[in-house]
Amino acid sequence: MMTTSVKKNMLPPGLVNNLQEVLLSRKGGNNNSNNNNDEQQKDDSVGGDSTEPSTSTCNENAADENDSFKPVVLVTNGEGIDSLGLVYLVQALVRLGLYNVYVCAPQLDKSVSGHSVTVRETITVTPAEIDDGATAYEVSGTPVDCVSLALSGALFSWSRPLLVISGINRGSSCGHHMFYSGVVAGAREALLCGVPSLSISLNWKREESQESDFKDAVAVCLPLINAAIRDIEKGVFPKNCFLSIEIPSSPSANKGLKLTKQSVWRSAPSWQAVSANRHPSATHFMSNQQSLGIQLAQLSRDASAAGAARRLTTQKKNVEIESVGAVKSDTNKVKKFFRMEFVDKEQEDTDEDLDFRALVNGFIAVTPLSLSPQIESDIQTSASDWISGMLHSKQ
Repeated sequence: MMTTSVKKNMLPPGLVNNLQEVLLSRKGGNNNSNNNNDEQQKDDSVGGDSTEPSTSTCNENAADENDSFKPVVLVTNGEGIDSLGLVYLVQALVRLGLYNVYVCAPQLDKSVSGHSVTVRETITVTPAEIDDGATAYEVSGTPVDCVSLALSGALFSWSRPLLVISGINRGSSCGHHMFYSGVVAGAREALLCGVPSLSISLNWKREESQESDFKDAVAVCLPLINAAIRDIEKGVFPKNCFLSIEIPSSPSANKGLKLTKQSVWRSAPSWQAVSANRHPSATHFMSNQQSLGIQLAQLSRDASAAGAARRLTTQKKNVEIESVGAVKSDTNKVKKFFRMEFVDKEQEDTDEDLDFRALVNGFIAVTPLSLSPQIESDIQTSASDWISGMLHSKQ
């Protein structure tokens, strides 16, 4: 059984209480629902012949009517629509039968895209298949594009779901990683639009974690999702922040929930020069980019066609539009190639209430993240003194 460790009322007590109720009643609730289903099937089987038009059409109409009263939940992520974290989460939400589940997620991996958006370019939206009970689209943009588009009313018939869930991401988004994180940006964009949101990440460990850990992560976070939706409907869910949920690398062995503070932790960026004929990992790196080469080749053909079309229609005959896929040959210029990776480093901060520390200790770290740029009083004072000194020196 999961335990809950919280500090002084940073989250509404009702949310924590609801979560505990869901956890305690989960097994019993499933058994009761199965018994009710069995009794219902028995009642239906002894009804005999009926003169009522009890057809599949009537059942479908009843189902549609019931669906219209279900809360709408939007799911996105940073790693792309085919990632296991998103797929398992969507399938689990659909199986609950409690929500109308919609998905709008990036077509490709955008896990370190931050809060970037696509402007002055056209994005492509394509229907996707994840689960028969979910309506899903893949978008050739960023997580922020996906959430912004979904909430705009241009893609779906609704413009405001009850909850936006971004995840489940492969890898921690603790500390300063939230500034790079696409999965956190998806939840942040929802809050910017006034919609409650959750960001969920799994602390994936290379050569240790397994794909089944995503299923365990889903099982762990579902009670929290259900409790959040319940409190949103009651109007007691936090309105000025979204929750970043970090699940430990062994989800099923977690020590419970812990309310945490955002740390300043981040992995160290490491830049390495890459040479196609000298760097030992360059050949392997280039071989992994074959699919990218195919995409660039297609982009070159599309861009050339688009450029030709624009040249035919433009009235400025003296301006030539060059294909973005063309590469100029200039022997006087030498191209340099670099590749950046994040390298884990030891953290000296021992504050047990920080997000990464709680995660390492096996807790599910729940961190409220606000849009308000709150500045510490000492920083405010320091900045004020500097500005006053600068103005005084000019006089």
